[in-house]
Amino acid sequence: MQKKYFGTDGIRNRVGKGMISPDQVLKLGWATGRIMKERGESTVMIGKDTRISGYMFESALEAGFIAAGIDVLLLGPMPTPAVAYLTQTFHADAGIVISASHNPHYDNGIKFFSASGKKISDEIELAIEDVFDQPIEIVPSEMLGKARRIDDAPGRYIEFCKSTYSAKKRLDGLKIVLDCAHGATYHVAPCVFEELGAEIISIGVSPDGFNINQSCGATDLVALQQAVLEHNADLGIAFDGDGDRVMMVDEEGLVLDGDAILYILATASKGLITAVSGTVMSNLGLENALKERGVELHRTSVGDRYVMACLLENDLCFGAEPSGHVLCLNKTTTGDGIVAALQVLSVLVDSEQSLAQLTQSLDRYPQVLKNIPVESAQGLDENISLQERVAFFEGEMGDEGRILIRASGTEPLIRVMVEGKEVELVEKVAVELANLVKSEFS
Repeated sequence: MQKKYFGTDGIRNRVGKGMISPDQVLKLGWATGRIMKERGESTVMIGKDTRISGYMFESALEAGFIAAGIDVLLLGPMPTPAVAYLTQTFHADAGIVISASHNPHYDNGIKFFSASGKKISDEIELAIEDVFDQPIEIVPSEMLGKARRIDDAPGRYIEFCKSTYSAKKRLDGLKIVLDCAHGATYHVAPCVFEELGAEIISIGVSPDGFNINQSCGATDLVALQQAVLEHNADLGIAFDGDGDRVMMVDEEGLVLDGDAILYILATASKGLITAVSGTVMSNLGLENALKERGVELHRTSVGDRYVMACLLENDLCFGAEPSGHVLCLNKTTTGDGIVAALQVLSVLVDSEQSLAQLTQSLDRYPQVLKNIPVESAQGLDENISLQERVAFFEGEMGDEGRILIRASGTEPLIRVMVEGKEVELVEKVAVELANLVKSEFS
């Protein structure tokens, strides 16, 4: 059955539009609470990132859950993976994150976790949607839920993150630049790395409700690259607004995305890891480099929930998207930027190599990604003109290239990705296909 409200990662929109308005979010809390009650559940945990609309939606969700008879634990600003972790440690029945992840401050969204710290299933999302379309019925006053704030949540999460670092030595002697995107990691990430011994230069740690992801963080690495070079740092680490993505910069200012991080984690095992999971966006160079080392890359649709499903189905440990969602199921239950960075640092410290050395055997293919704003991507898969040009270019590139055109699951965009060995051909194909998408859909 087609979902009406949920996307690839919860519900997301511009503040005040569609489901992301206070009345709809209140009803969403109530509908989710109703489903929880039917399942014999009683407690939900709510966290948020630093965007200003979080105050409004936190209150709306709280009211909706209480109206359904569900008790609410409020965390305040906390990374998405922290909410997943704390939902388990507090034995809550569900976790909710108010965040639009890497999007600008004027967007927001709602993400859902189960009691086990994993994304909720499609079946539960469909059940919530079904109840959402019914009129609100408030439980009797004596059955209303209660709410309380959890004051020691940051400290609990910091200690958890530190516990996942496994190198024999601490981070003493390493100078690291951290970019927290003025988002939910601003008050926890610097503490984690400092307490493990690193010298930390922090940027993007002054949220004002509007500057989340603005020219900083995992989606804009220029400031991090400049800071690494300016401070002569060993490396840089950037998180997105809600902390579930991580990107890194080596000592030379070169970017390591999710593909590079996955390569480091997979090859550090010296043969113990035989397969990992990526997506259709994972670079062909990554697939070839892993194959040379006896590691198979399983590709999935775009979205960390699909990477997660692949890992669980095949009993695998590591998976990633190029955008920085990195899953380390030997350490935690969901994508966690801080935890993933710590796993890379564990490899770096134990091997006594730099990030540049750890990735020197990864020969990435040139890849061009074009994002075309659209009102709607409806009919994308059936567009004959586009199919014919893609088929032509695929024939021209042969086995040494790939083309992927897809609708974004989180933004009103159509994404055109082209990769291959010849950079000039890749750029030419990407430009022509992007122009064709514009003429057909903009």
